[in-house]
Amino acid sequence: MSKIKVTIWNEFVHEQEGGALGVLCRQWYPQGIHKYLAGVLAADDLEIRAVSLDMPEQGLPDALIEDTDVLMWWGHVAHSKVDDALVEKLAARVCNGMGFIPMHSAHLSKLFRRLMGTSCTLHWREVGEKERIWTVPRKHPIAAGVPETFTIPHTEMYGEAFDIPDDGKIIFTSWYEGGNVFRSGVTFQRGNGKIFYFSPGHETFPIYHNENVQKVLANAIRWAAPDFRDDSFVSHTPQPLETVYSENPLEKIDTSALHKTL
Repeated sequence: MSKIKVTIWNEFVHEQEGGALGVLCRQWYPQGIHKYLAGVLAADDLEIRAVSLDMPEQGLPDALIEDTDVLMWWGHVAHSKVDDALVEKLAARVCNGMGFIPMHSAHLSKLFRRLMGTSCTLHWREVGEKERIWTVPRKHPIAAGVPETFTIPHTEMYGEAFDIPDDGKIIFTSWYEGGNVFRSGVTFQRGNGKIFYFSPGHETFPIYHNENVQKVLANAIRWAAPDFRDDSFVSHTPQPLETVYSENPLEKIDTSALHKTL
């Protein structure tokens, strides 16, 4: 059985910055988010390459693009530095069958916006609040082995309205401590290529250390691969449902401190 060839692209800017932000990022990802993910997602059926914007040809020479089955993408502050010609090459590869997994703030990447045809803007708030993620279709391959619901203790809030096309299929949806909700895991089809956007992954929190987040990404790689077969997920055992309980469901919670005052 041939291996799925995965390329993890990262702009690799925050991890090399000075100041408090750089220290926080390096605390969790000392060699960069791309290299961390390459390590935790390693498996016998995957061949993973970790590349970054600061490499020759922005990390994605033509030969590597053509040799990639699934492209994962993490970007935040350097979207504008990605060459337009590279974006067009990658968009063509997606339409010809390459899988694409944009993560977290890659919702504003040139490539994702090019494939969506919309602004892909959203509401956001960064106060380290809790996020609860809900699995919507329990039987979708990307949700295989993932609990019905799990929490991320501290994260950056991404909230609706999320300006993405209506043809997306919701796999995960999130609720945040401040009251916002968000379509946090959505699939799309563009030509022969499959796309899965997954929002959890803020750089200053250990979100990619979460086993459920890793499971989602591992499943997404295999689902997005050109030769994916549904029966490859049959062996996964569904996780038991998590009981969500409140002693007083009518209790009022003060969330005023979580909202910005304009």
